[in-house]
Amino acid sequence: MADSVCGTGAHPHEVLQRRTIRVLMAGLIPAGAAMTGAYAAAAVLGEDLTGSEMLGGLAASGMTIGSALAILPLARLMSQRGRRPGLLVGYMVAATGATMCMLAAITGWYALLILGMIGVGSGNAANLAARYAAADLAPDVGRARAIGTLVWASTIGAVLGPSIGFGPAKSLASSFGASDLAGPYMLSIALFLTAALVVGRWLKPDPLVVVGGVGGSGSNEGRHLADAARSLAGSTTGRLAVLSMVVGHVVMVGVMTMTPLHLREGAHQLEIIGLVISLHIIGMYACAPVVGWLADRLGPLTVLVTGGLILFVGSEMAGHTSPEDSLGIFIGLFLIGLGWSFGLIASSAILASEFDGPERVRVQGLADVGMTAAGALAGVGSGVVVTFSSYGALAHGSALVGLFPTATVVILQLRARHQRHSTC
Repeated sequence: MADSVCGTGAHPHEVLQRRTIRVLMAGLIPAGAAMTGAYAAAAVLGEDLTGSEMLGGLAASGMTIGSALAILPLARLMSQRGRRPGLLVGYMVAATGATMCMLAAITGWYALLILGMIGVGSGNAANLAARYAAADLAPDVGRARAIGTLVWASTIGAVLGPSIGFGPAKSLASSFGASDLAGPYMLSIALFLTAALVVGRWLKPDPLVVVGGVGGSGSNEGRHLADAARSLAGSTTGRLAVLSMVVGHVVMVGVMTMTPLHLREGAHQLEIIGLVISLHIIGMYACAPVVGWLADRLGPLTVLVTGGLILFVGSEMAGHTSPEDSLGIFIGLFLIGLGWSFGLIASSAILASEFDGPERVRVQGLADVGMTAAGALAGVGSGVVVTFSSYGALAHGSALVGLFPTATVVILQLRARHQRHSTC
């Protein structure tokens, strides 16, 4: 079918690929806004409901926990039926979670906020899977650029989410007599439903079905996942890609989770907190097409190494900024987002090129589970670190973690050089 549509372009799926990218972008923009608006409000709402910074951080980390729990079921669904059903289910579950968070803000029930943020995490899992959908039909040399283009599409919604959630949506909730922090979740419900409508209605034909990436039965899924895990373990570049994804997510989630509370300690208004998170998200998404182009041009390993260095600098800037100041936080959070983008796009391109067929989806799912599970632990751990130490200690520790992928690549290259000299 794809060949008859695409004619004689440079790539057999060229026309269908462009249409798929447009549909994914149209769904990802509202979903990104829904997710970041919900996430930015979670720590503040959690602290308001409990009076505890640690429990506030736990509420925000619920999204990452939910994402980790949802990735493999969504990957299983996609490997059996295609990208479209998996994305649709992910966004619908997220809308249900946002509804529970809204009710938590209205009723004051903290447990509802935790459960709701876990549900919102399903939308994050769908957004992560969408970047791989962008690469399904892309030619080999254009995969990183396709992933970067889709990540960039998240910028508009993701940047506006916290600002609208803490601005107009907050005022809307107040006009109904509800808590200000119910506003971001009212916005999230509407936007997740919009994303589900776009994907369900227009992501046809399914890109994964077109490239033959659907197959296998649910009864054999455990064996298939074990095979995918062995394939990943046997690939040096695959393991390096997962390490980079995990490290970037740990640094990004750990520092970002506690930044709203750090700024609140310095008596900053909610609008300022929203702007900081928005600038952080600009760093995560806005430069993604350039990052993808660099990965295609210079190679993903070079981009991966650069990302680790950027994570280090950004975390150190945030760690050296007092609660009363904001400039270092603005710059540091932007750089952390940029370093995360470098690592994610380079790693995703490696995984998309390294594996084929239904195994590709399962390996991608395993990689995202590792990334989000590590992020979930970072979200919970960040609250513990700040409670018993300080935000500065959290940021300095994150800076060192951010260097792991860079150090690993340097060690591998030195080892390879030594082996070449030994053989000579």
